[in-house]
Amino acid sequence: MVRGDIETQTETSLKALKHCLEGAGTSLDNVVMVRMYAVNSGFYNAINRVMPSTFRRTRRHAASCRRRRGRWSSTFEIECVAVA
Repeated sequence: MVRGDIETQTETSLKALKHCLEGAGTSLDNVVMVRMYAVNSGFYNAINRVMPSTFRRTRRHAASCRRRRGRWSSTFEIECVAVA
């Protein structure tokens, strides 16, 4: 779990995503879809300040999910689809 404000969590998650993609033989340049989940829709302005520095051409989709007791251990999640 990443500690810090939502911008720090976003930056750290994107760095981890970059390493995962490189380990799979692809890169951030090959990402065709990014989906973000946050427990609070108020986080999206901060998230969107960080995202363009990583994904310049990729379309992003943001989704807000309500926290259910015991369901989420973090405030932010990201998933993506990339081509090899």
